Amino acid sequence: MACSSTSAALLSSNPRLFSAKSLSISSHPSSLSIPKSFNGQRKPLQTGLSKSISLNRGCHSRRSFLVKATNSDLPLVGNVAPDFEAEAVFDQEFIKVKLSEYIGKKYVILFFYPLDFTFVCPTEITAFSDRYSEFEKLNTEILGVSVDSVFSHLAWVQTDRKSGGLGDLRYPLISDVTKSIAKSYGVLIPDQGIALRGLFIIDKEGVIQHSTINNLAIGRSVDETLRTLQALQYVQENPDEVCPAGWKPGEKSMKPDPKLSKEYFAAI
Repeated sequence: MACSSTSAALLSSNPRLFSAKSLSISSHPSSLSIPKSFNGQRKPLQTGLSKSISLNRGCHSRRSFLVKATNSDLPLVGNVAPDFEAEAVFDQEFIKVKLSEYIGKKYVILFFYPLDFTFVCPTEITAFSDRYSEFEKLNTEILGVSVDSVFSHLAWVQTDRKSGGLGDLRYPLISDVTKSIAKSYGVLIPDQGIALRGLFIIDKEGVIQHSTINNLAIGRSVDETLRTLQALQYVQENPDEVCPAGWKPGEKSMKPDPKLSKEYFAAI
């Protein structure tokens, strides 16, 4: 245990002391144990609590198309994204990733997936990597997160895609072994200890502008993520306009006004 503690302390203090490239991990464990509960669906928790939601449609205050949630509702859309610093694997090296370092510089696609060496996960992870240049052109970084260790991430990266591995990726895979990141973003399944397929688009100010959470068996769409990012950037650059359903760059937007919006409706 003393040796293990010392190694962990060294890696935490300076992760580049250990070059991941020098750690040749030829394949993933042959006897991977997957919980019986990992059946593609999260079971509802029985909390015994109930809430009643009242929607007051009679109050017409000044319109605002910028929603800002309260701090107690983190991490709902409109709030600053919970910051974190964690170890990650990138370019077969161990690195540190701190979310707040992107503030003022880049948009971030932060997505969670349940476990390494599983089934739907590699299809999503490699799909984002293959389309990375399209996000890069939009000044956007991609970060993948799971509860696995950096050693597991490394082994998976070093496994060929045809064998269920990832191969080299163009963005970091973050290790959330303490499960604190997944918990802070509201995607942790407590009784299984893994994350739902949560995806968050965070703008350059560090504010969550979009979130989607899928159950375990349902993979996400890179196309829709890219489209949503493009729509977000458009309305931030054109604050007097909004994007209708399915909007794509080059298509007609809408004015958020009862009279001016008729121009859009008349054209469709």
